[in-house]
Amino acid sequence: DPHGRFSIDPQFGIIRTKQQLDHETQSVVVLTVQSQLGNSPVYGSTQVNISVVDINDNPPVFLTKSDKVTISHTQPPGTAVYIAHAEDKDSGLNGAIKYSIASKQSNAFSIDPNLGVVNLTRTVFADKQQEYTLHIAAEDYGSPPLTSLLMLDSLAAKIVILDINDNSPNFTSSPLSYIMEDVEVGFLVHHIIAKDPDEGRNGQVTYRILSGNENKAFVLDKITGLLTTAQLLDREIQEQYSLTVMALDDGSPALSATQVLTIIVLDVNDETPIFLKQLYETTVRENQHPGEFVIKVEAVDRDTGLNSLLQYEILPGTGYEKFKMNSDSGELVTTASLDRETQEVFSIKGNSCRDLGSPSRSSTAQLTLMVLDENDHNPLFAKSQYQISVREDLEEGSAILDLFASDEDDGLNGEVRYSLVDNTFGAFAINSVTGSIVTTKALDRETKSQYTFRAVASDCSTHLPRSTTVRVVVHIDDINDNDPVFFQNPLRAFVPAETPVNETVATVRAEDVDLGSNGAVVFSLMIVETVFQINMKTGDIILQEPLASKEFSTQLLVMASDQGISPRTATAMVIISTEEQEEEISFSHSLYEASVPENSAAGGH
Repeated sequence: DPHGRFSIDPQFGIIRTKQQLDHETQSVVVLTVQSQLGNSPVYGSTQVNISVVDINDNPPVFLTKSDKVTISHTQPPGTAVYIAHAEDKDSGLNGAIKYSIASKQSNAFSIDPNLGVVNLTRTVFADKQQEYTLHIAAEDYGSPPLTSLLMLDSLAAKIVILDINDNSPNFTSSPLSYIMEDVEVGFLVHHIIAKDPDEGRNGQVTYRILSGNENKAFVLDKITGLLTTAQLLDREIQEQYSLTVMALDDGSPALSATQVLTIIVLDVNDETPIFLKQLYETTVRENQHPGEFVIKVEAVDRDTGLNSLLQYEILPGTGYEKFKMNSDSGELVTTASLDRETQEVFSIKGNSCRDLGSPSRSSTAQLTLMVLDENDHNPLFAKSQYQISVREDLEEGSAILDLFASDEDDGLNGEVRYSLVDNTFGAFAINSVTGSIVTTKALDRETKSQYTFRAVASDCSTHLPRSTTVRVVVHIDDINDNDPVFFQNPLRAFVPAETPVNETVATVRAEDVDLGSNGAVVFSLMIVETVFQINMKTGDIILQEPLASKEFSTQLLVMASDQGISPRTATAMVIISTEEQEEEISFSHSLYEASVPENSAAGGH
């Protein structure tokens, strides 16, 4: 900023103007800004390009206030006899000029409002009028427009009619030119040459660009015909220019010719390939065969030819060996079968694209692949078999065992549900979600002491679900829930009067269907007796004293007890007499009915 037109806030980096700017003096300002962190000796720098936007603050100005041309009286209507030229320092529409004839002595002339070319509207004759003066005004296209008349500025063009200038300039240079897009400003593009066989001023040719140079990319020397660049070119913005060039002799009247010059801007490799996306995301199913299509990546390069031909590749990185990219099309395929349970996400950061220019230019994008699950794993139980023992007095609805099975698959393929496949005799059910096995009725070890069935873990796949079974063994532990039962009650025994002491005179029998000590029965007399004694284990009733008479008779109360923690008992009447008494024996019921569960254990009561 050599002129001190700008200031910058040292803390916040805000750039402000200090002076009024003038687009016509300098349309682009390039500032170099330095930054320093604390007292660090290291500086950072960047360039700030400031474009000064034009406003319509300059009217058109004629460089010449008066001019004089001569024309031949033989020129037909429509002949260009003069070119008015004004300049406007503004740019764009503000600097585009529209010409008009402000005052004229005759209607023999008209002017092209855009080109400033004065044309004959009819034939003029030197013997009638040898000289015409045209006052030409110039106005720009700004809003509001500015005109040269505001500056009391107009062009007085004097048209002098001479006898003859009968040859127009003839272009001899090629209408086609080629130029590389990276040439510097001022580079010679083309030498425009037009010949006029007339002599003197009538054969002196000057050149003008009539159209096609609206962005002022080129400058034409009106004397030499040398066309040079006025600004840097960019083929990617505009690859061809069509300039309408006029060659005008200096005869009176002036004769002209036009040529359309086509300029082809040739490409250099100045554009880097750009991926359509910086991050590509897609999915691929596991267990597919190698060669499975995954995704197609695309990049664009605004250059042409080899500079725009692209090659794709995957740079080495984690997991890249499982994929291959078509270098021409950018299509990515698998080189191996994928396993989601081993690796679910592949993040390939080295997805590269380079052009075939010299030197080559390249760019990279990131590719993220999500492996979709297939139902390729069975649910697995935590154990190969489950065994458990439960008390037979569990309440209905009690949980006895929690099964667990896991499935490495994802989503519904990995969601597990439980069921029972064998007959549990109505004793058990399983929660399909939690795998908890509960009782569905009261258990009775004496009816069934063990249950063996299979549980199934199935996944919830909607297509070909997978399952696993496991064996479950439930042992029913005994509790003391049964009383001893005498085989015969009452028991009658006949004892001869002469029976010796220590002789067994009767034996009581009882059983208890419980297990262990709960089912071990011992006997005792409920009333202390001196004549008889009972063996607590065998139930034998033994005579301890001789009988008192030949007509002896007594009744003994025998108690049978199990040996559980809370013993259960039963009593029986034993009638002992020395004389056998006849009695009528009858059943307690005329019909006995019972229900026996299938698969009942042998020896069950």
